[in-house]
Formats: sequence, structure tokens, C-alpha cells
Amino acid sequence: MTTARMPLFPLNAVLFPGLVLPLNVFEERYRAMMRELLRTGEDEPRRFAVVAIRDGHEVAPTATGMPDTVRTPLDKGPTAGFGPEPVRSFHRVGCVADAAKIRERPDGSFEVLATGTTRVEVLSVDASGPYLTAELEELEEKPGEEAGALAEGVLRAFRGYQKRLAGASERSLTTGAELPDDPSVVSYLVAAAAVLDVPSKQRLLQAPDTASRLREELKMLRAETAVIRHLPSLPAVDLTRAPTHPN
Repeated sequence: MTTARMPLFPLNAVLFPGLVLPLNVFEERYRAMMRELLRTGEDEPRRFAVVAIRDGHEVAPTATGMPDTVRTPLDKGPTAGFGPEPVRSFHRVGCVADAAKIRERPDGSFEVLATGTTRVEVLSVDASGPYLTAELEELEEKPGEEAGALAEGVLRAFRGYQKRLAGASERSLTTGAELPDDPSVVSYLVAAAAVLDVPSKQRLLQAPDTASRLREELKMLRAETAVIRHLPSLPAVDLTRAPTHPN
């Protein structure tokens, strides 16, 4: 399998291949990462790996909101908030992100727009530099058995789930585009769009093959749809936009 070393960006979220990730970067360790990525030629990929933080492992303060409400924290080392062995604070399967846009603001923070590309497993973490880096092994996406048929069932269940969710929040929801028919793309799109907690999304990301992920999604969608059916109302959720993640 292919291995590589690249910058590591931990988040309280799961990134899937093919999905867009907007980032609001204000901590110095991640600013340093973006400055380094900007040194890469525009015709070369500006890649970093995104991993989800395990529940209860992050102890550093996390700011919320957009740039006008963010206060730049004092200087922190690359492991701040993650303990002496940061690898224990992260899920071991993550996703490579390719930054199509990195824009530095006047205050030194960055606006980043990246897209997930490939699943990877974290083999080791290096904290000797200004930001974390990791040795990564690329994970092959295997189709598994009956992936095509499962994808059709998941799409049907997902449409029903969308309708129930939109109805429960008293909103009309439109996808703005036709849903794909490639089983792996379907599996990642549904995993990203479904309203699930981080551990549930992480289980979907690290599924051994596409068919296994689709089977799990089918069970989740049916269970979630049944729950929504019996709820009088839900908070408004927009499945067509990804959130902006403050680091």
C-alpha cells in the first residue's frame, strides 16, 4: 500500500472522500500549516490529512463563530489539547484533503476550502515541528458484495429520510442536483449528509468496503426515519451545505 507523510489537521468532525470542507483557521499551529502549504506550487496538490478527535480527548478551548467573533489564542504547541501522546486522541482512519483555496486574511488567519480525496490510516504522529504531521497509509476502497443493489436501496431510503427530516423541521429541502449512482460515491454522500454524531460517521468512514458501509447506512436511515416520524418537530437542518469548522 502507498504511504506518505503530510500535515495532520484534527477536527471534531469526519471528512469523507468527495466532500467539501470549509475551514476557518486561526490557531497559530494551523496557520503555520497553511503558510507551508502555500509554498507548494499552484499546479501541485496542497494536501493535509483530516482526522476526527475521539470524544472526551480534546482539552484545548475551541472557539465558535466566524472571524469577527474569534479571538486568536495565545501561542500553543502542536500537541496543545491532545496530551503527550496525541495519536491516542484521534481516530486512526481519516481522509486526505486537497486545498483548492487558501486565503490569508489581514489578521493572519486563513479561509480554506478543501475537498476530501482518499481514506488513510494514521500509522504514527510526529510533534517535533510547528504543527502535527503523520505517517499515513492509503486505504483501498473495495466494492464488496452487492454494492450496486445496496446503493439503490440506500438512495431510496435517503430520499425518504430527507422528506421526513424536511417535514419534521417544517421546511422544504432540495438537493439541487441528481443523486449519483456510483455505489462508493453514494455511500460517502449519504454518510456526510445524514444527521449523525461523530462516532457514527467515523464507523461509516472506516467500513471495510463500500457494501458494508451501505448496509450500515441502510439500517441507520431506516432507524432515523422511524424516529423522525414520531417527533413533532426538529431543529432546522440544511443538508445541502457543509458547516464551517473553526479550529
